[in-house]
Amino acid sequence: MARNRVIYQSEALYVSEDLSSTASGKHTQLERVQSANYNFSISRQDINQYGQLARIDSLVLEPPTVALDFTYYLTDGFNERALGFYVKTGAAQSEGNFASGHMIASSGRNFYISTVSEGNDATGINGGGVNSVIGIGNAYLSDYTLDLAVGSLPTVSVTMEGANINSDTTISNAAGSISGIASPAINPQDGSILNTLSNVVLKPANSGASNISALRPGDVTVDITNFDGTGLADLAGSEDGIHIQSASLSLPLSRSPLQRLGTKFPYARSVDFPVSATLSVNAIVNEIAATNLANILNDQSEKDIILTLKGPDGSSNKMVYTLKGCKLDSESFSSSIGSNKTVDLTFSTQIGGPNDGLHGVLVSGANNTTIFA
Repeated sequence: MARNRVIYQSEALYVSEDLSSTASGKHTQLERVQSANYNFSISRQDINQYGQLARIDSLVLEPPTVALDFTYYLTDGFNERALGFYVKTGAAQSEGNFASGHMIASSGRNFYISTVSEGNDATGINGGGVNSVIGIGNAYLSDYTLDLAVGSLPTVSVTMEGANINSDTTISNAAGSISGIASPAINPQDGSILNTLSNVVLKPANSGASNISALRPGDVTVDITNFDGTGLADLAGSEDGIHIQSASLSLPLSRSPLQRLGTKFPYARSVDFPVSATLSVNAIVNEIAATNLANILNDQSEKDIILTLKGPDGSSNKMVYTLKGCKLDSESFSSSIGSNKTVDLTFSTQIGGPNDGLHGVLVSGANNTTIFA
């Protein structure tokens, strides 16, 4: 019987530890996923000649563009750790730059989207087998964005750039695992398929790895009080200063494909440096601070901003983002009849090297479960 449609119930998103991963322990199912979109495009050059109206050929001169973007509700750092971000999980663990794992050429990984039979849950493959698996190979992070807003659950958006995409329908489902999947990974030197990775095994999660369903906006605090006096708005505190309505942390990692003669695909996708992380804050204005733009221009100091997300109990921290070495880039006020006066603030910091403890984005989380066996 033909399938009528595919809905979110029947799909699951997985990520591998690295490009060569095949065992089930080297893959994990991402949790709290809200959307997943993927596509590819091929750029061709038409070959025409005098004496013939239509093209005689259409050649591929540039590597195809494969893209994957997905969103999920932020929990306690499980997804971030699975995606290769550095998240401090204990007091004994040293500090590290959040995106350090994505700065190197070997940071690529594979993603898989499984689809089970209609009417069944993909989590745990409850009640039905797997119909198909779509794989995206050699995927590299190009953007990580955290959105916090009143009335909305904290949400993360991730964008990946890949080199290959494939689909499998001849797969097997036994002992709670999905096997017989062909890896989408390719050899970046010549674009050839890695035939040695022909039996990838995925193990669906029976439930979420985190012990919380989602974080609430009422348990989010954005501490920008270090910048009080460096702008026109009073940032001293939520009672007497501005009342933050939303905040968005963006960490873009644009990449340049490095090519050479004799290869069909880029032999590397290197990050374009320097990398700047940006925090945009929107707030309702209450008080105005006494300051002067001329003095702001003379202030060369760099300050820290802390984003804290607590759990449902309101006491324990689940995720803490620290932007070190920030500066205020812009401040924009808006006022009109019938609405509250608001201010938009933009802060930025550059990502430093592994030994730079004064710049970058540092993240700690409550999740300490084993991601990959």
